[in-house]
Amino acid sequence: QVQVVESGGGLVEAGGSLRLSCVASGSMFRIDFMGWYRQPPGKQRELVAGITNGGTTNYADSVKGRFTISEDNPKNTVYLQMNSLKPEDTDVYYCKAIIQLRESSPAKFQYWGQGTQVTVSS
Repeated sequence: QVQVVESGGGLVEAGGSLRLSCVASGSMFRIDFMGWYRQPPGKQRELVAGITNGGTTNYADSVKGRFTISEDNPKNTVYLQMNSLKPEDTDVYYCKAIIQLRESSPAKFQYWGQGTQVTVSS
C-alpha cells in the first residue's frame, strides 16, 4: 500500500514563508513525478509546482520566482519552499505522486495525499 503524506502548512502573514513536505512510502519501484496542487474557489485543481525524478521542474506562472520545489530521492520526499506569500496563495495544498510499482511492469499510478492547509493573512 502506497501512502502520500503532506505536512508543513500553517498560518503566516503576507510576505512570510512556509516549507511544505511530502513523503511517499510503501512498496514501489520508482517515483516518476511528484507535484503540489491547489484548487482556488471556482477553479479546477491546478499544478503549483512539480518535479520529476530527474530533477526537471515546472511551476505555475503565479508562483514563479517565489516558490521552489526540490527533492530528496533517497527519502522519497519533495519539498515546497514558499516565499513572499500572498493572501491569494491561501488554499489546501495537495501532493500527488506518479509511481511505477514494479520494475517488471511499466504501469504507472497516481497517489494523492490528504492535503495541508496554508493560510496567508493580509
